[in-house]
Amino acid sequence: MTTETAPQNQRSLSTSAARNLATTTKTAPQMLGITPRYLLRVLPWVDLEAGVYRVNRRRGFILGDGLIGTFTDGGGEARVIAEDLREIVFLRDLDSSMLSALANGFVQREVEPGELIAGADTPPGQLHVITFGRAEKRATGQYGEDALLSVLGDGDYFDDGAWVRGEPTPYQVRALTPCTVLSLEHRMLAELADREPALRARLDAYAADGQGPADREHPIDLTSGHSGEPELPQTFVDYEESPREYELSIAQTVLKVHTRVSDIYNSSIDQVQAQLRLTTEALRERQEWEMLNHPEYGLLNNVVPTQRVHTRKGSPTPDDMDELLTRVWKQPAFFLAHPRAIAAFGRECTRRGVPPQIVELFGSPFLTWRGVPLLPSDKLDLRGSSNSAPGTTNILLMRVGEAEQGVVGLRPSSVPDEVEPGLSVRPMGVDRRAITSYLVTSYFSTAALVDDAVAVLQNVEVSNYYDYS
Repeated sequence: MTTETAPQNQRSLSTSAARNLATTTKTAPQMLGITPRYLLRVLPWVDLEAGVYRVNRRRGFILGDGLIGTFTDGGGEARVIAEDLREIVFLRDLDSSMLSALANGFVQREVEPGELIAGADTPPGQLHVITFGRAEKRATGQYGEDALLSVLGDGDYFDDGAWVRGEPTPYQVRALTPCTVLSLEHRMLAELADREPALRARLDAYAADGQGPADREHPIDLTSGHSGEPELPQTFVDYEESPREYELSIAQTVLKVHTRVSDIYNSSIDQVQAQLRLTTEALRERQEWEMLNHPEYGLLNNVVPTQRVHTRKGSPTPDDMDELLTRVWKQPAFFLAHPRAIAAFGRECTRRGVPPQIVELFGSPFLTWRGVPLLPSDKLDLRGSSNSAPGTTNILLMRVGEAEQGVVGLRPSSVPDEVEPGLSVRPMGVDRRAITSYLVTSYFSTAALVDDAVAVLQNVEVSNYYDYS
């Protein structure tokens, strides 16, 4: 047996020895992945009795997501997804084999920044699909000035009217970045229509009427400003026959805790409760990610074509945010953006000398634009490789609440063993290895009640900095 001797010059008890008699003050377990989860905090929640939420709407004319998708074949060439050509109104009922024939007729070309993609100086009667890049659509204004109509990005197509008639595109589309464009000549469509009388009839009607239904919903016949006793129009409001239904999604795990741990290592922090708290935090983080990114009900994947805005120069400028506000102008509630995107927007405002106003929410300061707060969320991913600068992300703007026909969160009204709204912890017993199991479950979903409840600013670049010296 050996004993440690005190240093010759020591005159009192050392702190290292004194610690053996002291009580240590401990924190609860900490977790880097916990975020404020502002989306879950600001969304109004609808409690569902039976786990299904049906959104009844007035009948509309929206076909799909409004984009024509592409893929890369084995040779590295871009190809149009044939079925996505049904986004074009007069091709919606075309046979799949004919759609494939049209898809195979697209010709790929690479366009440099500043180069004209379509306009009076390009071959007439072409349908163009942008597979990669960003381009400006411009026209001549009422008084001869140059007017920006919109910014186009991946999956956007134009101009089906000029394609049908074999005419030049009535505006100019010029590349802002290097673009990959697929183009299809009018001749391919004309040859197909010559073989298909039904298609020819649809093309003739489309060429005569223009771009299809001007109203996105089935019309309600009304009259106003009349006098006397004219015969009033008769009308009804038509509904969608197959309204969309949202079923509650789920996030689950089984937490295991050995009885030895919970029996004898439970002071001063309850081990089971500490494990459950961190597990619950992880489930809520996954819940917020799913509500934004899930391919079926995620908000990013349920924005209709008219509610998508592309940045003009990449970085999120005040002009881009104003354009986004024009899409959700009826009681916008908040922007939702990656922290890097909010920082990029702040830099653009600083450069222009229009610093955003600050508002305090949840005890913290937030940037606002036009009075609408920008809430941060790291669940809006930054796309890009690990070997390059951070790439692009999206900024969402939404209106919320059932009464406002906005975005709502969905959860069950109650579940057995509920510890938080929509979240349950159910004991599963002790197995033969003395391990106690707990089933931890979260039920949730989200829904946008009408199309203009949410809009997105796409292809937001976050790596542009300025030298202010």
